[in-house]
Amino acid sequence: MDLPVTIAHKVLQKQTPKVNVYYPFVIGLANRQAEMKINSVIVSTMNNTMVELGFHEPFLQEMVGQFEIKTNERNILSLTLTVYGFTGGAHGNTIVKALSFDVTTGRQYELKDLFKPDSDYVTVLSKIIGQKIKDWDIQLLEPFTKIRPDQDFYFADHSLVIYFQQYEITAYVWGFPYFPIPILDIQNIIQPDGPLEKLLPF
Repeated sequence: MDLPVTIAHKVLQKQTPKVNVYYPFVIGLANRQAEMKINSVIVSTMNNTMVELGFHEPFLQEMVGQFEIKTNERNILSLTLTVYGFTGGAHGNTIVKALSFDVTTGRQYELKDLFKPDSDYVTVLSKIIGQKIKDWDIQLLEPFTKIRPDQDFYFADHSLVIYFQQYEITAYVWGFPYFPIPILDIQNIIQPDGPLEKLLPF
């Protein structure tokens, strides 16, 4: 089995406004171009998210950023970057960005890359998620129809986790709705030799 890649982190801190942001970077990859590509995507994603949440705004009072490694095995790295920003009002806002890579090439995966061409993965995944919404009695802002073709996702525990941003389908109190889908449940539509096949539990 391929060994996990080494993850280090950097810290961005300021006293005024209060900023405390941690973000990861990979080190020691045999393919240095892949390493640089992955780290560039991580940094640009974190920077863009911070700007979206008001990093350069004069009313910024607090910003907190952190990361979680969701999968780091079989040459697949999947992680989330979470940034909270408060510029005033009743509460701040949080954005979670997920990134998934092939660490041998530096390729970043999009949701469509995980499935066979013409598999209609949007319909398949939407049906599964729609049933979970009913089973878990999740209160929606409006009736759920389908996910976006580029819906947010990451890999974890032999599952594909589809999730939604705050306010995307639910009210603020529901936070981020996450829907883990076991890879075995969608095995018939996954891309051969793709990341989901590599992460099958056997």
